[in-house]
Amino acid sequence: MRSRSSNLLSFLLVVLVLCHGVAMASQSMYKEEEEEEEWDRGKGGEGEDERGGGGRGYDERRFLLPRSEQVVRTDAGEMRVVRSSGGEIVNRPMHIGFITMEPKTLFIPQYMDSGLILFVRTGEARVGSIYKDDLAERRLKKGDIYRIAAGATFYLENIGEGQRLHIICSIDPSESLGFGPFQSYYIGGGAYISSVLAGFHRETLANAFNVSREDVEEIFNSKIEGPIVYVSDSHSPKLWTKFLQMKEQDRLQQLKKMVEFQEEGEEEKEREISWSWRKLINSVLGTGTGNKKDKDDRGTSKGPDSYNIYNRKPDFKNNYGWSIALDDSDYKPLKHSGIGVYLVNLTAGSMMAPHVNPTATEYGIVLEGSGRIQIVYPNGSSAMDTIVKEGDVFWVPRYFAFCQIASRIGPFEFFGFTTSAGKNRPQFLVGASSILRTLPSPELAASFGVSVDRLRNLTDAQREAVILPSAAAAPPDKPVKAERVPNVITSFGRDMMIMGLE
Repeated sequence: MRSRSSNLLSFLLVVLVLCHGVAMASQSMYKEEEEEEEWDRGKGGEGEDERGGGGRGYDERRFLLPRSEQVVRTDAGEMRVVRSSGGEIVNRPMHIGFITMEPKTLFIPQYMDSGLILFVRTGEARVGSIYKDDLAERRLKKGDIYRIAAGATFYLENIGEGQRLHIICSIDPSESLGFGPFQSYYIGGGAYISSVLAGFHRETLANAFNVSREDVEEIFNSKIEGPIVYVSDSHSPKLWTKFLQMKEQDRLQQLKKMVEFQEEGEEEKEREISWSWRKLINSVLGTGTGNKKDKDDRGTSKGPDSYNIYNRKPDFKNNYGWSIALDDSDYKPLKHSGIGVYLVNLTAGSMMAPHVNPTATEYGIVLEGSGRIQIVYPNGSSAMDTIVKEGDVFWVPRYFAFCQIASRIGPFEFFGFTTSAGKNRPQFLVGASSILRTLPSPELAASFGVSVDRLRNLTDAQREAVILPSAAAAPPDKPVKAERVPNVITSFGRDMMIMGLE
């Protein structure tokens, strides 16, 4: 009996081991198939088209970012965000923000858990931020680039006379806490939008600022409608109108006092703060004066300057278009963000030659016109081949070959950000400056299985470099329908109409 029991137990153990092995093998095979299916998008096989794509994995819009979400909206303006794609091939995520502000409006003082690179598309703005304990205030105009570091307190005002302000910005989530695309911490606030100070007990605030509870209630119960407010007498709360009318250093003192209060719980101050909360209220309401600090020769506090990309001479220009690439050697604040900026303008029908960015992922926004974007997988199959128009946002992973082609009905202009602030040296695959002309001809010819002469007939036929003349692949002479990509910002050039706005 003992022998039979022992044999039965051994048999059951063998069966269990075999079952476990089969289950693990099945799971492994399933996982491999899943990964293979994910990576082999656009892979060849039966049903391939002339682009090399087709098949089960081809997705003509995979590298478009078509959905924008509204994160701020008031009668005075709004902010929408297009989120970056996730996945293993995204070496550094980056969200793209669109800010629209009516004339005489203010994006109230705040700080964010993400860094911003602002690009003024249309209008004029005044941006103020605390930089090394001073208020760095700048007037921005069309084409200006300006960096705001994560955690830096700032505000933004539309100062254009009767003109809407339109800003495109990169949003770098590398330092964020993961609360959505980014998290704002508002310094100001009221009944409808909470200041970061509002969570403290009123007695705590009254004691900290050395004022009465009533004084605190007066500020934190104001009827501000949201983060973007009017600052004209007919629309705005008196608080923000007076804030913008204050001298520059008075605004600095106000912002610093509110920000410094949050740090008192972490580190006790060694110096006495000269402005009490009561003096702050008096100044905002028009009865106080602030201490003045030294300013530079231009009458403004020292701090990072802006950079106008339209005033820069193109890095490359020929009869078919031009391109500009801005790196940290051109605009030093980019070094701290690790983000580059570029701007490309193609004439009707011309092509940015197929090329590779070996150092960075690119994010692009179509500013004007329409065109065609082609992106290729590492296996040589088509990853995306689609028409884009004003307001569309696309991205190209690092190392992926791609090209942009303008439609034949007009110029094609696109602006964007790269995930490297260093000198970008794209490797062009076609044209007079291509790597196919740089590589040794015998070795290259052998890799294609053709003679050197036949290879040279191909590589030397194109005399132009970088931006090439009219392409047969250019989109046809007809307008692009706006319905193709729903719920995305379009017509961002002139009037910034918003598609899919509730």
